[in-house]
Amino acid sequence: MTMTYREFDWQAEAACRGPQASAFFPPPLGEPRKEKARREERAKQICGTCVVRSQCLDYAVSIRERHGIWGGTNENERRNLLLASEAS
Repeated sequence: MTMTYREFDWQAEAACRGPQASAFFPPPLGEPRKEKARREERAKQICGTCVVRSQCLDYAVSIRERHGIWGGTNENERRNLLLASEAS
């Protein structure tokens, strides 16, 4: 399935754009669990203010994004959403 530019318009409205974007993905060499938890919490707080959170989550689930915080969810939370939707 090919997506058009218009389908990504929501990204221009995303609260994660800008210098805070680093909170949404782990550093290249990994991070201790406590740091990961703090980083993810910061990212989720930003997601909580975002007007396109649902579009972001829908996108991440549709492409089965395996990394980062998308739509206020981490990798495990999105995996659980996928498993629940496949089970129903």
